[in-house]
Amino acid sequence: MPSLPRAVFYARYSTDKQKERSIDDQYRICDTIAERAQVKVVKRYHDRGLSAASLQRPGLQDLMAEMKSGAFDMIIAESLDRISRNLADLARFFEFTEYHRITIRTLSEDKVEKIHVALKGYQNDEFLQELSRKTHRGLAGQAILGRSAGGKAYGYHIIKQFDAEGARIGGERVIVPEEAAIIRRIFKDYASGISPKKIAEALNEEGVPSPSGKHWGATTIQGNRKRGTGILNNELYIGRQVWNRLNYRKMPGTNKRQSRLNDDSELIMCDVLHLRIVPQDLWEAAKTRQVELQVSSGQGGDFWDRRRPRYLFSKLLVCDCCGGGFSMINKSSFGCTQSRTKGQVICPNRRTIKREELEDRILSALTERLMQPEAVKAFCDAYLAERNRLASSRDDKRSELLTALSKLKSEKDVLIASIKSGVPAEFLHDEIEKNMRRTSALEAEVSAEPREDVLRFDPRLAEDYRQRVSALIRSLGDRTEMNESWEQLRGLIEKIILIPDDHDGYTIDLRGDLAGLLNMALGSDGS
Repeated sequence: MPSLPRAVFYARYSTDKQKERSIDDQYRICDTIAERAQVKVVKRYHDRGLSAASLQRPGLQDLMAEMKSGAFDMIIAESLDRISRNLADLARFFEFTEYHRITIRTLSEDKVEKIHVALKGYQNDEFLQELSRKTHRGLAGQAILGRSAGGKAYGYHIIKQFDAEGARIGGERVIVPEEAAIIRRIFKDYASGISPKKIAEALNEEGVPSPSGKHWGATTIQGNRKRGTGILNNELYIGRQVWNRLNYRKMPGTNKRQSRLNDDSELIMCDVLHLRIVPQDLWEAAKTRQVELQVSSGQGGDFWDRRRPRYLFSKLLVCDCCGGGFSMINKSSFGCTQSRTKGQVICPNRRTIKREELEDRILSALTERLMQPEAVKAFCDAYLAERNRLASSRDDKRSELLTALSKLKSEKDVLIASIKSGVPAEFLHDEIEKNMRRTSALEAEVSAEPREDVLRFDPRLAEDYRQRVSALIRSLGDRTEMNESWEQLRGLIEKIILIPDDHDGYTIDLRGDLAGLLNMALGSDGS
């Protein structure tokens, strides 16, 4: 008796408004589908309290990883929107399952086909967009009334209020006196010439809680003038609320959330004078110093707006001692940012590492890993598998064309037999011509379809791979400016942990996607 197909369940709920038992309820529906499909359930995956707007969910990512190993033949879910509400993500997921010959079954669609993905994905995508529009409209209404429209501001506390009918009034704020005193102190210190770094160090040494509840940093104070972030740029402290400075979009392919400045015409501003904390003369003194520092530094724009990484591994370095990042502390060396901006009370690590030494060590390690026999074998295996898959696909197409030609020949024989039996030839003239045109076209397609034998290992493949890796490393070694290879590599590295060793140096722990590095080495087309 043949074994039953193996199936897995996937369940998800997105918000705290949905109960924990939602997962069990979905599993019960999946059980019904599995019984109807006559499959063996081998595993259950789930994600709790996570949105379907992205595929980056632990449970779903585990499922996709297991899919590659051939551990199951079918995915069962209550509905497609449990898997994703994003049209592009849902299409990619379906394409992924088709590649691995795995079917999807849901309660409403039964066996999921491309048409279901297109229609359901579009509906779900529209739902998310409409939800976003309604949410934004509601927040705009709060902002117009001078209430909080999302996010907490240091120095204030949101209070609970109710109207005459008992409905809650959201977003009303009151000043927190202790935090207001810290805000005025920051403005006075900055206006008198003390740097944000020194202000942060002093607050940390005194144990003053920061807005995040962790530690003060220079950027917490300095922030970004254009974006209105940082203590020194929050206009709420002078009784003016400015809302809708930014809009957020997800980068296609990565789904990473990116923020962009809105036009001034889209800003919603209103006076909330009862929330003023900083006197006007003190605010203007701080603003004057910001402008002076900008001019003296020779920056055409805001110094803090330069977000693009200047060096190959900028913003990827992590201090093993405190978990913070590294930044350039002089023209040639990286050092722990938290130790230098928040003080040694936060991180005692004062070691530095030369930028060129760091980059050389990492690139050498990447070269060594990519040149290892298992990496070369992985490249050759992937190349041959893809070429043979394409060859098999072409053979399948050739077979379809030959079948269609045979059918046309049979139709032609029937037409000729009809004429011989007495049917006037002019009655069948158009059908015969159509048959002949179609036959000629198919014969041309058959002639154009090459037949390929199964490829075997060719030693030249390994050498080709080594040449590609060498070219990649050379392009990464060009440190004059950010290039495409830099961008690709940075996207594949999760983080680089710098661990102080016993010789006043660092051990480097590189975390990233080796499979992605292999793909990057052999090129996007894999050929």
